[in-house]
Amino acid sequence: MTRALNWFFRDRATGEIVIAQWPNLPLWIFAGAAVFTWIIEASAWQAPPWLTITLSLVSMASLAWWAIDEVLRGVNPWRRCLGGTVLLFGLLRLSHTL
Repeated sequence: MTRALNWFFRDRATGEIVIAQWPNLPLWIFAGAAVFTWIIEASAWQAPPWLTITLSLVSMASLAWWAIDEVLRGVNPWRRCLGGTVLLFGLLRLSHTL
């Protein structure tokens, strides 16, 4: 079992265990769009529809960017599975909104 966990969580380049990493550009963009959306929804201000649509698109696109990057270049199988799971849920969410 230890061998399987080592294989799943160990960074192939450094040999360190990697479960989470410092956010990269796509995650910072996603976080910014999510926080801005939350502020708009929590305020009494009625945002124009173009702004909420734009924030939603930016949020979804940046999260998809991050997920695809993790699937293709994740440092270990855990990160690749995490990216794939986020991508799958994003596609499911998108299919329900269409």
